[in-house]
Amino acid sequence: MQHLDLQVIRQALQWSCKGRRIWLCSVLCTYGSAPRAPGSLLAVNDGGQWVGSLSGGCVEDDFLERVAHGDFTAPVTVVRYGDGSDTRTSIRLPCGGVLDVLVENLPAHCDVQAHLRELESALLGQRRLLREVSLHDGTRRLSDDSLQGPRVEREQTCVRLRVGAAQRLLLAGYSSVAHFCAQFAKGMGFDVILCEPREEVLAGVVLEGIEIRRELPSVFIANGGCHSDTAVVALTHDPKIDDLAMLEAVRTEAFYIGVMGSQVTSNKRRERLQRIGGLGECELARIHAPIGLNLGSKTPAEIALAVLADILRVRNGIERGSL
Repeated sequence: MQHLDLQVIRQALQWSCKGRRIWLCSVLCTYGSAPRAPGSLLAVNDGGQWVGSLSGGCVEDDFLERVAHGDFTAPVTVVRYGDGSDTRTSIRLPCGGVLDVLVENLPAHCDVQAHLRELESALLGQRRLLREVSLHDGTRRLSDDSLQGPRVEREQTCVRLRVGAAQRLLLAGYSSVAHFCAQFAKGMGFDVILCEPREEVLAGVVLEGIEIRRELPSVFIANGGCHSDTAVVALTHDPKIDDLAMLEAVRTEAFYIGVMGSQVTSNKRRERLQRIGGLGECELARIHAPIGLNLGSKTPAEIALAVLADILRVRNGIERGSL
């Protein structure tokens, strides 16, 4: 959903540059059933215009009404929807869900506009940022983010929000497992790109909403196809595709790099990549091989599930040993 978040930040920046006060809302956490994930954004200006989403609509309506009535005058406020603890609203979410929202009151100042421009660049994939907001006075600080972890981290005195490009899954070559990976990842909100140069392999393949590039994945990667929010997955068993993709992927900031194969096959590939490709131990250590969590998967769909589960584990900063 980062595409929507980019739209929110761009519109908020336009409003601010025109002298409008902005209320920038971020979903902090959800309990039970909630329609939007932590980190999702909504912006409202002092004229009642809004962009983005926090829920299916009921929260937005209530929030707009409260802004019109003069609520949220403080630099920062945390509001809870869904459990009745806030007597100023009677909103109940479906299935007993609860939603905590960070509300920042942002005047039309140059420093606010500079901050929004930094967020825009991060959402475009130019860099990954860790955004820290003080819950005491609303002061904001940005720093480079080189780690994986939850999109939102909340402490007593501050909130930290990870800001980056839309998560991307780059599939190096087509296979039955890659087909299910594409479908699963799309449902999880990833941008999915399939690089497959073999026309005969793509004959009859239909993948709705998936970008298909008829070129070697290694060429696409070398030409800047990866950013730090990209997972590169090779699932073909064809060394000409898989090995070359790995050689290029380890030179990028991709947060996940994996290739399918048994332990024996993976050991042989590591030897080739070291001997022919010149990869060192640090580079080889970035490659997940065999790929995926050990779920006892047998079918293509089950293997794809194990792959996406491992990508999700790494993206959320969870060690294998803690599963």
